[in-house]
Amino acid sequence: MSSMIKIAVDAMGGDNSPEKIINGIIKHHSINKEAFYKIFGDEEKINKLLKKKINKNYFEVVDTLNKVSSEDSPLEAAKRGKDTSMWLAIESVKKKDCDIVISAGNTGALLVISKLNLKMIDNIDKPALSALWPNKKGMSVVLDLGANIECSSKNLFDFSIMGASLYKSLYPLEMPKVALLNIGSEELKGNETIKETYKILNDRKSDDYEFLGYIEGNELMDGNVNVIVSDGFTGNVALKTAEGTANFITAELKNALGGSLIGKISSLLNMSNLKKFKKRLDPRLYNGAIFIGLDSPVVKSHGGTDYIGFSNSLEVCCRIIKGNLIEKIKKNI
Repeated sequence: MSSMIKIAVDAMGGDNSPEKIINGIIKHHSINKEAFYKIFGDEEKINKLLKKKINKNYFEVVDTLNKVSSEDSPLEAAKRGKDTSMWLAIESVKKKDCDIVISAGNTGALLVISKLNLKMIDNIDKPALSALWPNKKGMSVVLDLGANIECSSKNLFDFSIMGASLYKSLYPLEMPKVALLNIGSEELKGNETIKETYKILNDRKSDDYEFLGYIEGNELMDGNVNVIVSDGFTGNVALKTAEGTANFITAELKNALGGSLIGKISSLLNMSNLKKFKKRLDPRLYNGAIFIGLDSPVVKSHGGTDYIGFSNSLEVCCRIIKGNLIEKIKKNI
């Protein structure tokens, strides 16, 4: 079992936990036998849910009754004590008992407790929150999504390197294509920070990624760029806008096809295509934000996702470790 990917799991974070967390582990284990799950949470509840569905060689439960709540401020969560499921899961990565940690709990608390426990990678000043977005040709890595409201050109350059390294870890056969999110594609557009970053990236030649300049918000889904870099304020606004648009489209489509007899007949005729379209916009497929810049990777599953979404973020954990993300960042930075 020593060659297995060891995932520290905070089983008490997010809606409907630990049920969805354990069901997510069961689903993930059914398709991937390379992972060992070190589960932190209420042992009695967890064992009832597992009910011998996974061989004992693949998991360990650490009985942890205290937990970080969704209402806690990051400071309150850190003060709550070092016996919470979130803290102990992160600490197990710090102690090198596990390779990676995942939680569906309070995002602010996860970022603060991770920063308190884990060191930064040398020469990186700030960690960034990144996530996967669908595009016409596959997937993109987007960062920062809210960890840093204000960023220097050095921070944005670091995010570019980290984003390219993450993309290469997840998609080893593809070349990362990096662009800065901006209000125009011309070199003169944008604030001084983004223009400085453009110059740094443009002057620095690399075999590990291709720098394609600026990208505007309406081009994010085109697929010509697969690593999109911004400060946390802009990135978070872009993320929420994209999520809202996807929800609007799926809801309106459902209404249009379910309202009238003609709509119902046409929806039956197009059911196969509609299912493909709906699946493409299913946020569970892209679940799992990654907190990068620390010397161990931290994955944040969406608090409101279900067990399928959580299972998908466990698979992201495995791909990050198999792709040697931290080593790639250290080499490229």
